[in-house]
Amino acid sequence: MSIDIRDVRKTFGNFVALDDISLSVPTGKLVTLLGPSGCGKTTLLRIIAGLEFADQGRILFDGVDVTDTPVQKRHIGFMFQHYALFRHKTIAENVAFGLKLLPKDQRPSKADIDSRVKELLALVQLPNLANAYPHQLSGGQRQRIALARALAVKPKLLLLDEPFGALDAKVRKELRTWLKNIHHELGVTSIMVTHDQEEARDVSDEIVVMNHGSIEQVGTPQQLIDHPDSEFVADFLDLV
Repeated sequence: MSIDIRDVRKTFGNFVALDDISLSVPTGKLVTLLGPSGCGKTTLLRIIAGLEFADQGRILFDGVDVTDTPVQKRHIGFMFQHYALFRHKTIAENVAFGLKLLPKDQRPSKADIDSRVKELLALVQLPNLANAYPHQLSGGQRQRIALARALAVKPKLLLLDEPFGALDAKVRKELRTWLKNIHHELGVTSIMVTHDQEEARDVSDEIVVMNHGSIEQVGTPQQLIDHPDSEFVADFLDLV
């Protein structure tokens, strides 16, 4: 699914969070919104999701205007840093949660749900943990299960907000490689938010560098390294 963001503006009182942002995300790409705290990247992600609404501008999915479409009708999967698993549900129950919430006419049978859960646990390389509980898992394993839960409903778009921010550096690096491999295996359009330039370079097809509610530059990791458009981009990517 392609995403088109057209002239999006968002203010909170006198603070301009997003200043006429326009951006296109091609189908199947993993695009990262990169920038310092307060630059507007999470606000933009929330507007794409339908968790926040812009003061002006439009959001299009595959050319269809979804600006006023509620979040539950946007067919989006979420994986957030603090998107906690349900402590009193097994791992299988956590992964199946979104499927069981689907409207009755769209909800798979119990057998199909069980099959989907098994398939997803294999995908995230944790096939033997179906009957475990979240407290029995490491932080990295919990994030893998969070991704399985996000993918359960077969979203057209996956949104990730600092998904590995709470983990230590070694685990983050391992999960970055794993996420990139899974993304390209599935081909789902993905948008990730991070302030970590190394993380952005490791996983992204394209990086959107943001600063003070505006886009400084868009390009592949190599394009940004070879040809930064501004001193801010070069400085933020540790090129100077």
